[in-house]
Amino acid sequence: MVTKPLIGVTTYLNPAAWGLWNMPAALLPAQYPALVQRAGGLAAMIPPDPDPDSAPAVLARLDALIVAGGADVEPRRYGAERDPRTGPAAPERDAWELALIHAALAARVPLLGICRGMQLLNVALGGTLRQHLDGHTGGEGVFTSHTVKPVPGTRYASIVPYATEVPSYHHQAVDRVAEGLTVSAYAEDGTVEAVEVASGGWGVGVQWHPEMGREVGVVGALVEAARA
Repeated sequence: MVTKPLIGVTTYLNPAAWGLWNMPAALLPAQYPALVQRAGGLAAMIPPDPDPDSAPAVLARLDALIVAGGADVEPRRYGAERDPRTGPAAPERDAWELALIHAALAARVPLLGICRGMQLLNVALGGTLRQHLDGHTGGEGVFTSHTVKPVPGTRYASIVPYATEVPSYHHQAVDRVAEGLTVSAYAEDGTVEAVEVASGGWGVGVQWHPEMGREVGVVGALVEAARA
């Protein structure tokens, strides 16, 4: 029997209502674990921990990590003033997920950042974000799709070597790319759509939402890296 790798997926921390209850909850859209499972992995939800120093212990128990999408990164994390169009801060997630990213890179645990997760990877390594852009959603609460073109010779291009239509929903993107990251895909309007760790292990970020598509793509590659 082939052992399935354990893939941790970070979660939201938001008020929620279900049944008789209305209280804070660790949330994750079901498409994330479903994609991990389709790709051959076991999915584990990783909620924010009030002690970021716990991150290395968490990573020691995982075979790979996905930093999921969600709230805008707090601009002070990359030395910027808040744009009026930037959404509410999620300080618990920022602190915890930055700690997880640093721990994953240090331990060479395979890492995939999705949307916010890619942006946070860039911020963790010293890059900055563009706080608003238009045309990358289908309207409030509606996903859109656009073409992403891989950069030849990159890890992402080895996974998906051709231009593809991807599901997206974001209004922020990478601005200055951090040292230690390589851009591996662009949108037709020039937006950075994928980055990868130049050295030191398997680390990829994608600006779109693969969990909303049909193909396993980069998550399949993450699971294979976790098996290794």
